[in-house]
Amino acid sequence: MSSTDRAARTGPHQDAGPDPDPDRDPDRDRPGVALITGATAGIGRAFATQLAARGHDLVLVARHRGRLAETAAELTERYGVAVEVLSADLTDRVELARVEERVAATERPVELLVNNAGFGLKKRFLDNSVEEEQAMVDILVVAVLRLTHAALGAMSARGRGGVINVSSVAAFLPRGTYSAAKAWVNSFSQWAAAEYRSRGVTVMALCPGFTRTEFHARMGVSRGSAPSLLWLDVDRVVRDGLADYDRRRVVSVPSPQYKVIAALAHAIPSRVMQRFQSLGRR
Repeated sequence: MSSTDRAARTGPHQDAGPDPDPDRDPDRDRPGVALITGATAGIGRAFATQLAARGHDLVLVARHRGRLAETAAELTERYGVAVEVLSADLTDRVELARVEERVAATERPVELLVNNAGFGLKKRFLDNSVEEEQAMVDILVVAVLRLTHAALGAMSARGRGGVINVSSVAAFLPRGTYSAAKAWVNSFSQWAAAEYRSRGVTVMALCPGFTRTEFHARMGVSRGSAPSLLWLDVDRVVRDGLADYDRRRVVSVPSPQYKVIAALAHAIPSRVMQRFQSLGRR
């Protein structure tokens, strides 16, 4: 930085003086690299935008190269952060392994992993093929397990880092494979948070409800399938989730209405909750 630039920053009557610690790593105070799966749409895109605004460099993971390139260019131009892109289908073990390698890399290490990639199935269990159900488990469970394993190994060795696993309020409800997978994400995240907190790693499960993104449209589900009160703004979901992460919350349920639903789900018998299976499927 030139003396003119320094004066512009500190003011004409302030002497910035020498750096009190000339050996200090200039990147030490930067928030580090965040890797986000499913980063080009919906909740993943909102995470990418808000983390870039916080100063994180990014690694964006998704299947579509074109959307990855567009998202990376936009975030770099808007926030001045470095953005890597990694095209991968997380149901493919070879491609998933490439993402695992990046998560575990020691060069430009990942300080925050956001496991966000996922999809849902509109039909009921027996109306879907077993291959469709298996693919959903591969994304919602297997990819989360393997990427979190890679992250925890690298982060616990460094003594810092964090993982946000995007789960769902569906984790508290009896709704087939999707809910069972999200219940696993919650249980896994709660265990990991307790197990690795002493090693400097923060783990949180984020449990939104119906959110205005492409997620339900890709399922063929209309907005009218659930009351308007239950539809959340995606930017608010991520903002509240990051605030809970900063507070070291283990489970984050954005919005008062879903906090109530999550609480009621523990008190109402499953056989009663199953009567609402059609909610969000029309």
